[in-house]
Amino acid sequence: MKFLHPHDDMSVWNQIRHKIQTRDLLVSTLARWRAAGQRIVFTNGCFDLLHYGHLHYLAEARDLGTRLIIGLNSGDSVRRLKGPTRPINDESTRSHMLAALEMVDAVVIFDEDTPLELIKIVLPDVLVKGGDWKPEQIVGSDIVLVRGGEVRSLPFIAGYSTTNIEQKILQ
Repeated sequence: MKFLHPHDDMSVWNQIRHKIQTRDLLVSTLARWRAAGQRIVFTNGCFDLLHYGHLHYLAEARDLGTRLIIGLNSGDSVRRLKGPTRPINDESTRSHMLAALEMVDAVVIFDEDTPLELIKIVLPDVLVKGGDWKPEQIVGSDIVLVRGGEVRSLPFIAGYSTTNIEQKILQ
């Protein structure tokens, strides 16, 4: 017997897969959410090995609105940013892991070095990054701010990073 969400006739696996969207599909999804008056939050990253710090960050990001969209760096994009040994997990694994999280509403893979083109499509109400970024340093902040949106930098949880996990495994 399958356990389904009371408002959805899709299996849990299909619910996860449904959250992984193309840019074109995301446009119609965004229209539906905006018509319902929902506040759209956007963040991006590699999310190579999910850890406690990621979960904390994504939960905080989701608390800033009613829908959370993640721009996920493609494998090629991660390699350009992090080097030839990364990503550890492939795009399919990373996107499905994120989509399985309750606080995540959509995952869109992007191949560029920055999510700027994706941000132009999403036009989020809230743009979020983690770390010590000043809001004006965050890619796409100008696009969000000119529309009256909000740009936030959420602190990382010390000691949690994919790089730390990678180094620990290699020791």
